[in-house]
Parts: sequence; structure tokens; C-alpha cells
Amino acid sequence: MEYITLGKSGLRISRVGLGGIPIQRTDEDGAKTVMDACEENGINFIDTARGYTVSEQYIGKALEGRRDRFIIATKSMARTYEAMKKDISISLGNLKTDHIDLYQVHNPSSVDEVKKVCQPGGALEALLEAKENGLVHHIGLTCHTTEIFEYALTLDWVETLMFPYNIVESQGERLMPKCAEKNIVFIAMKPLAGGAIEDASLAIRYICANPCVSVVIPGMYSADEVGQNVAAASDASPLSGAEIEKIENIKKELGENFCRRCGYCAPCTVGINIPASFLFAGYLERYGLEGWARERYAAMSVKAGACIECGVCETRCPYNLPIRQMLKKCAEDFGE
Repeated sequence: MEYITLGKSGLRISRVGLGGIPIQRTDEDGAKTVMDACEENGINFIDTARGYTVSEQYIGKALEGRRDRFIIATKSMARTYEAMKKDISISLGNLKTDHIDLYQVHNPSSVDEVKKVCQPGGALEALLEAKENGLVHHIGLTCHTTEIFEYALTLDWVETLMFPYNIVESQGERLMPKCAEKNIVFIAMKPLAGGAIEDASLAIRYICANPCVSVVIPGMYSADEVGQNVAAASDASPLSGAEIEKIENIKKELGENFCRRCGYCAPCTVGINIPASFLFAGYLERYGLEGWARERYAAMSVKAGACIECGVCETRCPYNLPIRQMLKKCAEDFGE
């Protein structure tokens, strides 16, 4: 296993980490089996989130007696001081630990929302307080749009940036080198594009071939998946001609109907959050997390079914996606 230094911290973390979303699909015993496999294969970086239902609890239980062998990252959607302070306390309890190695501001929807986090009384205030008290050691941010990515690079408190990067989602490539320049750890999430890419080994090899990627965090919920992903990441040989051809075929196939969440389609005429609609649809179709996806979709103030088919979004989409058709399917799948 290759290890990298976590930014300015000096912590040594595995280049492959565990993405904690699929842990929700197993149970406590299954989570322990996954953690056993991680330890055996040299994975010491574990990423989860307050929003991943039982993920923090299962991981915390599985790490009992070996907490010191792992670097734990979690994150919260809290935007205010009080809400973040509460979430940090819950995370510490769930993960059965006296500190979180990396606590991340989870997926702000806009630059204005990041600014809200940074204001007096915002979530950052609670994170900095927790850091001063030793409850949180490092602070990062996760996002899905290049606008927020670029803005986050200007913030001195951001030690890590988590962003989608895979064979079909390359929108962050121009900004990734700037992370290295600023000693910010780049964490590649969604390595399989939310399950849309079936060849996990090829997907991991593609990502690890990019030196701008510090850590990649595929979601795993079985020991076999852990072994497969570690083997792929450990294969440092150049991509073969056959692999490159397969990568190009995947780009062509998914490029016809795959939302990269770049946000260029916004604003929607009637206020639909188009990328979020497709994100939840992906969880519904590919992750096997129907209840979780439906809960988050239901919380959206304007659903895909509100589309008036004006087509303005399609004129802005750089990938020429049939957004109206995709929204219609999304509305049918979710029932509204």
C-alpha cells in the first residue's frame, strides 16, 4: 500500500481509503469484517458522514480496540455553530473516540453557503473551537461544483478537498494541481461514478495514475471489494492500450446520459436542483439505498416533476444531456 502525508498534519494515510456510504447496507458484523480486511490490506483512512444513517455507528463499533490504527474522517451538513457543535458531539459518540482526525464541511450547495459557514455563528466557528480543544484535529470541505472547489482553494482553514473524480467526471482536473501547490490533500470521491462504472479495478487504476490525486475512497462493504480495490491501486504499471480503449468506450457510453454535476445547467426556470435530482436518482438505481435516496429527494423543495420542459438547461449543458427526458424519468422513479 502506498501512503501519503495528510497535508500539513504529518499524518500518514493510505492512498486508498474506505468510503463509508455502502456500510449502511450491511450490519455490525459485516462492518467489522470490512474493517478487518482494511487493516489486513493496509487501508488506514476511513471516511464516513453524519448523514450516512448508521455508517458512523457501525464503523465506531468495528474500530473498538484498534482506533489508534486508523485515521477517521467524517463530515456534517451543519451550517451553524450550534448545529455543528451538536454533530461533532454525536460523531464522537458514534465513532467511540475522543477525537476525529478530519472533520469536513459536507457538500455546501453554493459559494454563499460556504461564506455562511465562515461567518460568526457559522459551522466553522464550532470546528475551530473543537480543533482548539483537541476534539477535531484537521478540517476539510467536500463539494460537487468547480465554483465551490475554486473558492475553497482560497480559504486558509481548508486542509483537504473532497471532489468527484473518475473516468467520466473530469471537471475538477484543472483545479486539482492547485491543491498540491497549496499543500491541500485532494480526496477523490465517487471513483465509480456512483456505481455507473462497472469495472472497479480499471476505475481505480485510472484515478491512481493521476499524481494530483492524494487519496481515493471507493465505497466498500465486503472483504472481497477491499482486496480488489487495493490490488488495483497497487498496480503501478502504465495503462495498457486495451485499458485506454475501454476507458474511452466508457466515456462515450456514459457521456451520453451521465450528469457530472458541473452546475452549468442552473438556474432552472422553476427552481429544480437538477444535479441533485440526478445524484439521488443514482443512489436509487445503483447503490441499493432506496430509502436513503427517497428521503433526500423528498426533502427537495422543488421536485423533478415540476419541470415545464422549457429546455433552457439543455442549451447550457456542455455534455448535451437530454435533461428534460432525464428529469421525466427521475420524476417517474420517485413518483413526483
